[in-house]
Amino acid sequence: MSSPPGRRARLSSPGTGRSSSETREELRRRLLGLIEGNRVMIFSKSYCPHSTRVKELFSSLGVECHILELDQVDDGASVQEVLSEITNQRTVPNIFVNKVHMGGCEQTFQAHQSGVLEKLLQGDSAYDYDLIVIGGGSGGLACAQEAAVLGKKVMVLDFVLPSPQGTSWGLGGTCVNVGCIPKKLMHQAALLGQALIDSRKFGWEYNQQVKHNWETMTEAIQNHIGSLNWGYRLSLREKAVAYVNSYGEFVEHHKIKATNRKGQETCYTAAKFVIATGERPRYLGIQGDKEYCITSDDLFSLPYCPGKTLVVGASYVALECAGFLAGLGLDVTVMVRSILLRGFDQEMAEKVGSYMEQHGVKFLRKFVPVMIQQLEKGSPGKLRVVAESTEGPGAVEGVYNTVLLAIGRDSCTRKIGLEKIGVKINEKSGKIPVNDVEQTNVPYVYAIGDILEGKLELTPVAIQAGKLLARRLFGGRLEKCDYINVPTTVFTPLEYGCCGLSEEKAIEVHKKENLEVYHTLFWPLEWTVAGRDNNTCYAKIICNKFDNERVVGFHILGPNAGEVTQGFAAAMKCGLTKQLLDDTIGIHPTCGEVFTTLEITKASGLDITQKGC
Repeated sequence: MSSPPGRRARLSSPGTGRSSSETREELRRRLLGLIEGNRVMIFSKSYCPHSTRVKELFSSLGVECHILELDQVDDGASVQEVLSEITNQRTVPNIFVNKVHMGGCEQTFQAHQSGVLEKLLQGDSAYDYDLIVIGGGSGGLACAQEAAVLGKKVMVLDFVLPSPQGTSWGLGGTCVNVGCIPKKLMHQAALLGQALIDSRKFGWEYNQQVKHNWETMTEAIQNHIGSLNWGYRLSLREKAVAYVNSYGEFVEHHKIKATNRKGQETCYTAAKFVIATGERPRYLGIQGDKEYCITSDDLFSLPYCPGKTLVVGASYVALECAGFLAGLGLDVTVMVRSILLRGFDQEMAEKVGSYMEQHGVKFLRKFVPVMIQQLEKGSPGKLRVVAESTEGPGAVEGVYNTVLLAIGRDSCTRKIGLEKIGVKINEKSGKIPVNDVEQTNVPYVYAIGDILEGKLELTPVAIQAGKLLARRLFGGRLEKCDYINVPTTVFTPLEYGCCGLSEEKAIEVHKKENLEVYHTLFWPLEWTVAGRDNNTCYAKIICNKFDNERVVGFHILGPNAGEVTQGFAAAMKCGLTKQLLDDTIGIHPTCGEVFTTLEITKASGLDITQKGC
């Protein structure tokens, strides 16, 4: 067997007296030096048949290789470990051509057969782009822009398929257009209505009848969203990211087809891809649902007031929408199949529902719609809804102006050609399984955001994951996205903020006997003069008794819960304990200070009602 014209590489000793982290970083630098300093760099093992095949390939091409035999150097195992961090490939041969990671034996031979290897050896870029991001939502844009800042040639493909009601929107994804941003603004509109009521008790006098104008609100919100859409496009342009308003679909390895609104198709290639396509609202699959119902895709730009509304579902989207619609003075009913806020702490969820019910939202529990029928056309029209009980025989029906479906969301992964390149998805959910660096089973394809299996569906999570992914791929960084102790808030009329484990999950993970739950009701000072509900707001922390009473769950139901939770989330990242809370001096008078004075445990059974400020 003839040996290839290769040079055997040696790694110099990093020296003694260094910490393991310093030694590892030095090894990483030396490996990157080998990769960047050689036309062809092969990390091999002398006895590996796949490594031998690759060496023979380059020999037949007359290409000189630089070879490091990992079984013949003292720190071969460490080299392979650091290589796997750099490339996410754990096996040999591990091959680089002109600084581009080819992969292993099979990928190198595929590149040779397709002509890509020849282009790389000639020093030409083998692909149109270093990175193509499919999906222009928060996570996709964050990843694309970070990669561009790191000097890479990047494209973003974004295309919004209109909802069954014909609604579509601009660049920025769900959060900006039909999610967090318009939701919070409509929530604010409802809070201002409550503030008007409270203001009389604080001395404000006004005689004219105050009413809400839906069209004025939606126009202002859509104008703000439009400015955000423009800002995103401008930011991409400034960073030289190519933005293409077309639907992306894989046609073969490293190649994607982009179809625009006119049906015109263009193909692009890239070394790496990031899937960030997000999710869209789910429909019921019953008579009349897509014809007559709306979803959150449609609500925030609805050109008319929805009137008497049935909200189907008990997700946070359902309760948030029901809450602000009721706060704007509408007649609102929520139809619940099973439980409120699945996945959240159920004690808190029931308190959220109870507050909404006390403030005019009606709940139809244990029912599911089976038919939607249009009685009258109009803006809004009239719809007849027939629903059946989930607990046996029994049906109800009602007439509403609008039916809003909020029963969950489906991942947009089934019609983008993933099967053509072998990317695995969960066939039931459509979610994409990834490893701890957001890599799919196809090494050059990554995924971030709501489409990930087993990860949180939150905008800031997608943004963080996208930025860190780009830095790992193109910036030589190692930091991974931390999906633990991510704070969130449900913007219901009385906001619910949480971080860490629900009480149910904490019991499952740590066992009930190992936990101490501290809790209290509280009365915000702002509510006292206004004569609003005493002993409705609620705070609790869940502590691990045998880990220095470390806080593993943080929960608050009260005004501005999101603002309160954000600060405590940082403390939880730092290992917050009950003693640290006790040692913290509160800001008086605030809602957040209640966590610095928690004394009563659930186990004690003592009364937690409050009688003073």
